[in-house]
Amino acid sequence: MSNNKPTALPAYTPGPPPMAAPPTYAQAVGGVPPSSPFTAAQPQNGPTILTTVVPVGPQSTHMICPHCLAEIETSTKTEPGMIAYISGVVIALLGCWLGCCLIPCCIPECMDVHHNCPNCKAYLGRFRR
Repeated sequence: MSNNKPTALPAYTPGPPPMAAPPTYAQAVGGVPPSSPFTAAQPQNGPTILTTVVPVGPQSTHMICPHCLAEIETSTKTEPGMIAYISGVVIALLGCWLGCCLIPCCIPECMDVHHNCPNCKAYLGRFRR
């Protein structure tokens, strides 16, 4: 038969202290830590101006230019995007290569929109389709 006597637990002996948390990805691989979405611009004479990154869309965007610090409405220019080129290749592979494959390059929904500052002509961003 089995012996049903309770057994004594071994005495607790403290071990080494717990290890610290592992390093973050940026610490492990080195490099530059991520920047915040806010940038501070310091003019030569005056207070600190805090600007935020304004997302650009398919239309002109009202914002403060981070380069010349002017309040602007962005100027836009459209170019065929990757979706236009892919659609054109697919149309050409389907047998419509006599010009029909160029139709996606004329459709506004297939265009990428590039935003520039009208004052200083600085490139401000691109809206991809």
